[in-house]
Amino acid sequence: MSSSLPGRSILPIVLLSAAGFTVLTTEFIIVGLLPAMARDLRVDIPTAGLLVTLFAFTVAVTGPPLVAFMSRFDRKRLFVATLLLFALSNVLAGTASNFGVMAFARFIPALMLPVFWSLASETAVNITGPERAGKAISMVSFGVVAATIFGIPIGTLVADAFGWRVAFGALAALAFAKAALLFFCMPPVAKKLEKPAPVLEQLGILRDKIVAGHVLLSLLVFAGMFTAYTYLADILERLGGYSGTEVGWILMGFGAVGLLGNWLGGKLVDRSPLGASIAFCLPIALAMASVVAVVQSKPALAAVLAVWGIGQAALFTAAHVRVMKAASANPALGASLNISGANMGIGLGALAGGRVIDAFGLPFVGWAAAGVIGLSIAAALILMWASRQQSQPVADLDSAPCPDAGGCGR
Repeated sequence: MSSSLPGRSILPIVLLSAAGFTVLTTEFIIVGLLPAMARDLRVDIPTAGLLVTLFAFTVAVTGPPLVAFMSRFDRKRLFVATLLLFALSNVLAGTASNFGVMAFARFIPALMLPVFWSLASETAVNITGPERAGKAISMVSFGVVAATIFGIPIGTLVADAFGWRVAFGALAALAFAKAALLFFCMPPVAKKLEKPAPVLEQLGILRDKIVAGHVLLSLLVFAGMFTAYTYLADILERLGGYSGTEVGWILMGFGAVGLLGNWLGGKLVDRSPLGASIAFCLPIALAMASVVAVVQSKPALAAVLAVWGIGQAALFTAAHVRVMKAASANPALGASLNISGANMGIGLGALAGGRVIDAFGLPFVGWAAAGVIGLSIAAALILMWASRQQSQPVADLDSAPCPDAGGCGR
């Protein structure tokens, strides 16, 4: 984003990015805690992985209607309320005595995650203007990248040293602190003057086949990524022989390279949304297919995870901007639809990865993930062709010779 923007315009985006760190850490922290939680709650790894599926499916199903409904409320109050709800849910997760209580604790924040992320994205785009949507969302997305750099691995390190319950307690304290920060420091956020359309009318945007295709593409991309990423900590522990502390530092490195991916994604998606998606899907598929083969070689593992981490962070940003641009008439709902499709993909990916582990074993998870990413690339190419076909009749009409001397009324 241009540095010429006044500080008071940048401040809301910075605060939302900081809050987004806590929101997204709440969703993804479980990736690093999965082995320890499974042991303590006395369930196997595929069953524990269902917590990822539950969270993601809840976001996918409830996200669009909740965003459409809550878009009428004051943004600042809504953001503060969301952080408070996340704090309480993390307290419940940290004190969960069984798998059922933990599932309920994960269900609560899943209701509000798409509301926060969609309206935070819309707020950022409104501040910078649609022509800088990629840069604006990459700034908000920095909270997502920071969650993978610091949130997930530090949670893993805290869990290894003090137990996974302490990790959730620390996250609850952080959510309370971020709620206070938003309440006292965030300036009022201007709302649109027009009254929001009814929920069902807003959801009618899915009748546009191109918009629906972009949402489906997000589903496939995230399904591919999370077929393997959900079980990355388990791969590192069981197949690589790394300790919990080592896994935490490896995940931190994985997230750190995501800084580059976040920047690249925000830069390239404004030029070609579908081209950027394809460009990052290709290397990530190769990396996921290779991870098990190199897991015991630290230099090779570092190289493979660097490619994977850059591609994954870039695809977070690219997918979000891609769907918002496709649904430009209602960017907040477009953001929600992307979150819905992405989380449906996350849930399906976690579920698919668990089934692959049950049926074939942990070493085959990377190959299954790469196969789904291959389907994503095919879907992106089809969508690119369909988008060109949709715009072709207009171009042909504009260039057609006029049969009369009056200039066709022009």
